[in-house]
Amino acid sequence: MALVFAGICSHGPGITGRAERADSALRDPFYAALDGLRVDIESSGAEALVVIAAEHFANFFMNNMPSFAVGMGEEYEGPIEDPDWLKIPRTTIPGAPELSERIITEMMQTVDLSYAKEWKMDHGIMVPLNFLTPRYDMPIIPANINCQGPPLTPLSRAYAFGQALRRACDSVPEKIAVMGTGGISHWPATPNSGKINEAWDREYLDAWAANDKERLLSYNDEDTLREAGQGGFEIRTLTAISGLCEGTTGTVRYAEPIPIFSTMCVVGVMDI
Repeated sequence: MALVFAGICSHGPGITGRAERADSALRDPFYAALDGLRVDIESSGAEALVVIAAEHFANFFMNNMPSFAVGMGEEYEGPIEDPDWLKIPRTTIPGAPELSERIITEMMQTVDLSYAKEWKMDHGIMVPLNFLTPRYDMPIIPANINCQGPPLTPLSRAYAFGQALRRACDSVPEKIAVMGTGGISHWPATPNSGKINEAWDREYLDAWAANDKERLLSYNDEDTLREAGQGGFEIRTLTAISGLCEGTTGTVRYAEPIPIFSTMCVVGVMDI
């Protein structure tokens, strides 16, 4: 079995960009939990890290918005945002093109997806990598689920994407770690920016930890938009991890709202 680690974490740009403005009593345990993910990934012996994130119009726009896309490049550059704003230096991240091609080929047996040999990484991937692979020395395979441009990828298909990725991981000899990264409730670039619906977030995380497929797929976009903002659509990236680890349960190691980061800050791991 080639999947050696699976987890989730938040990726808001404030996590690095506004770190000095956060309450240290909340920030420091969150950072420690992220560092714990790094230790777990390194201890797992993972040879590549797949990061399932949401597209923020860095690579795809409404003239070409795939439901799913997986990177197949030799290397990637990030962040696409101003490094001084995100407080992450621009760098080159190694890819795993041959491994990625094998994974994509297997996933295509059941999931229609796009692939890209060029990929600009935004905060959705760079913030997690800043903590998980701070030396940028692990090959990365970026994956995107459309959480931005309607019609959005259905949650059932995000779950199926995770199932297909698990089958693909199990078909290759390399050891692979997978992270799903997104916000839960948040209202980016709106007058409600900074608002967090903690009750809604904890309800979702309870379903995620239980890996309760029925509950996870019961969310609809109308209710999510009302209760969790347009940023709440990013639960697709977390639900994909549930599909990846179907039949097992998870543990939420950290989940606290940090208002200056504009989202519930989450770290979780799945049993595999």
